[in-house]
Amino acid sequence: MAESDPTTADQISDKTTLDGLRAALDGPWAQTRDELRKEISRSDLLADPALDLGPSRAKILKEMKILAKKNFVSAGFRKEHGGTGDVGKAIVGIEMLGYADLSLMVKSGVQWGLFGGAVENLGTKRHHDKYVKDLIDLKLLGSFGMTETGHGSNVQSLETTATYDPKTQEFILNSPTELARKDYIGGAGEHAKVSAVFAQLITGGPGEEPHSRGVHCFYVPLRDAKGNDLPGITTSDCGYKGGLRGVDNGRISFKDVRIPAENLLNRYADVAADGTYSSPIESDNRRFFTMLGTLIRGRVSVGATAGAAARKALTLAVRYALIRKQFETPDGSSEVTILDYRAHQRKLLPLLAKSYAIAFAQNELTAELHDVQTLKPEDVDEKRQRVLEGWAAGLKAYGSGHASHTINVCREACGGAGYLDENQLSILRGDIDVFTTFEGDNTVLTQLVGKELLGSYSEEMRGLNAAGWVKFVAGMVGDTVAEKTAVRQVVQTVLDSSDENTDDSELTNRGTQVRLFRNREEHLRRTCAQRLRKAADADDPFAVFNDAQDHLLKAANAHIERLVLESFIQAIADCDSKAAAELLGKVCDLYVYSALENDLSWFLMHRHVSVERAKAIRRGVNELCSDLRPYARTLVDAFGIPEELLVAPMLEHG
Repeated sequence: MAESDPTTADQISDKTTLDGLRAALDGPWAQTRDELRKEISRSDLLADPALDLGPSRAKILKEMKILAKKNFVSAGFRKEHGGTGDVGKAIVGIEMLGYADLSLMVKSGVQWGLFGGAVENLGTKRHHDKYVKDLIDLKLLGSFGMTETGHGSNVQSLETTATYDPKTQEFILNSPTELARKDYIGGAGEHAKVSAVFAQLITGGPGEEPHSRGVHCFYVPLRDAKGNDLPGITTSDCGYKGGLRGVDNGRISFKDVRIPAENLLNRYADVAADGTYSSPIESDNRRFFTMLGTLIRGRVSVGATAGAAARKALTLAVRYALIRKQFETPDGSSEVTILDYRAHQRKLLPLLAKSYAIAFAQNELTAELHDVQTLKPEDVDEKRQRVLEGWAAGLKAYGSGHASHTINVCREACGGAGYLDENQLSILRGDIDVFTTFEGDNTVLTQLVGKELLGSYSEEMRGLNAAGWVKFVAGMVGDTVAEKTAVRQVVQTVLDSSDENTDDSELTNRGTQVRLFRNREEHLRRTCAQRLRKAADADDPFAVFNDAQDHLLKAANAHIERLVLESFIQAIADCDSKAAAELLGKVCDLYVYSALENDLSWFLMHRHVSVERAKAIRRGVNELCSDLRPYARTLVDAFGIPEELLVAPMLEHG
C-alpha cells in the first residue's frame, strides 16, 4: 500500500467504477432497487421533526396507503393469496424505506411483515380467504401482540392465556397479571383494529384436565369501527419514545375477552369442538420454534434496514467531511478539509468498509431466505432452516449494533451541524436506537448463535434453559461439538493460496485473513465447550453457564464476523467490473484490518499474531485509510441513495 499525502489527495471519480460498485451492492434484486429509488425520490418522505405524535402518525399512515395503492407489498405474500411471492423483493422493498423515514419502515413492517406474516404463515385457508387481501390493501389495520411487560425475549414464558370453552366453542383471553400486559405493540396505540396475539393455549379433551399447550397465535379484534376498545379490551398509548415518532406503539390488556375458536391461527395446531388438542408436530419445543421460524422475515428486514440507515448516515457524514474545513495548513495558505485528518479518516472509513461487508452478507441472507421460503413446506430441509435462522439472528445483531454505533459516530463527526434535526443525523440516531432491541435483543440473539454453534444444531437443545443447556453440551462427545460447515469454493481457493502459519503469509493475502478469523472462531468455540464439559457434574449448572456467558458471546461474534468476511470475498469474486473489484479489495482489507485491530488484545493474548504483526495491523489501518481517502465520495455514492433523501443544509456550505 502506497502512502499518499492526505492534504493533497484529490477526490477520484470514475463512473465505470461507481457503476460496478453499485451493481455489486444492489445484488440479485438490482432492478427492484432501481424501481424503488424512483418511487422514494421525494424529500417529503423524510421525517418532519416539527410534527407532534398525532400528525406524525397520520403522515406515516397516509404514506402507507400510497405504498399499498402502488402494489408495494404484493411481493411479500404468496400468489394464491393475491401476492407475487417474491420474498427477496419484499425484503429489499422494506430495506429501501430505511433511506427515507424509519417510522415508515417500522409501521409497514408491523402491518405487512409481522401481522400479515402471522396471518399468512400461521393461519390456514379460512384465515387467508378472510383477511389477507384486506390487510394488504390496508382495509384491515393490524398489530403483532407478542411482547409483554414482563416477557420480551423469553416468548415461551408469555403469561397471556387463551382458555378454550367447549360449551361455547370460544377462547377466553386474559391478562392474569400486570406483567402479562402486551407492551410496545406497534399499531396498538391508535390505528390497529385487530392483533395477532400470542398466548398460552389452555385446553383439555374429554376427561382431561385443561392445561397449557404452549404459546400459540390468535386473531383478536381490538377496536370497533369508531376506534373504541371492544368489551374486555383495554388499550393505552406508549406516548413519546426515543425516536420513531410516527409509530403508534401501545399496550393491550385482556379481561375475559371471548373470540371464536376459528380465530386460532391453526396451521401447526388445532382444538376440536370438545377441546381435544392436536398438532402435526408432537414435540412442544419443536412446534414452538417451527412457528417462530416462519416469522424470521421480520428479523431479516430489521437487519437489512439497519444497514441502509448506517449507509445513509455515512453518506451524509462523508460528504460533509469532504467540504468542511478546520484549521490552517502549515504554510497558512488554506484550511484543511476534515477528511484529510487521519483521526477523521479512522472515524469514518473503517465503518464504511464494515457497511460494505454487511451489505454483501445481507444480500446473501436475503437470497437464502428467498430460496427457502419459496420452497414447498415439505421440501424445506430442517437443518437448512436452522442454519438460516441462526444466520438471520447473528446478522441482525451484528448489523443493527453496527448501525447504532455508526450513526452516533457520524453525528459526532459532523459536530454541531450533526446535532441539528434539519441535517437528519440526530433523527436517524433516535430512530435506529431500538433496532438493537426489537425483533430480538442483540445480546440474546448473539447468545442464540453461540448456543447453536456449540450444540451442532441439535434439536435436543432447543428451548433448554441455561442449566439444561449446560448439561447437554457438557455431556456431548468432543467431536460432535463445533460441527463443520461447508467451505465455499472461493474461500477454499484463497485458503489454498496461504500458509497455514498465518505469520508466514502477507496480511493482505485473503487466505491469511480467513485463517485468522477461522482460527479465532475455532479457538473460542473449542475452549468454551471445554469449560462447559467440565461442568457435567456441577452442583449449579446455571452458575457455570453464567460464568461462561461472555466466552459464548465472543465465540458467536467471531463466527458472525467470519461469515461476513466470506460473504465479502464472494462478492468481490462475483463483481463484473475489474476496477470496482480492485477497489472492493482495498475496502475488504480495511474491514479485516480494522476488525483485527479492534480485537488485537485477544489475538496477542492467545498468540494468534506476533507483536510485529500487531504493529503491522495498526499501520495497515492508517495506510488503507490513506489509500481509500480519494475514493470516499465514490464509495458512498455507490449506495445509490436518492438525492432527495439526502437533504441537509450542512452540505450546502460546510
